[in-house]
Amino acid sequence: MNITDTKILGEYIKNIRKSQHLKQSDLAIAANVGVRFIVDLEKGKDTAHIGKVINVCRALGIIIDVKTPNEKN
Repeated sequence: MNITDTKILGEYIKNIRKSQHLKQSDLAIAANVGVRFIVDLEKGKDTAHIGKVINVCRALGIIIDVKTPNEKN
């Protein structure tokens, strides 16, 4: 998945959460963040703390693979 902005990231996280049949509150507990953070993240707010975003991704089993535009898969 090519994440280019916070809206796409939020929608992706929301879809993964729903596919795992998790409520926002369940994910918040698993990621050790507040429910409000999950709500804002899924809405694509760009004020999210990267450490908390990484915790949410880890809780959902999402692997973050950072590459430069010149790198291939």
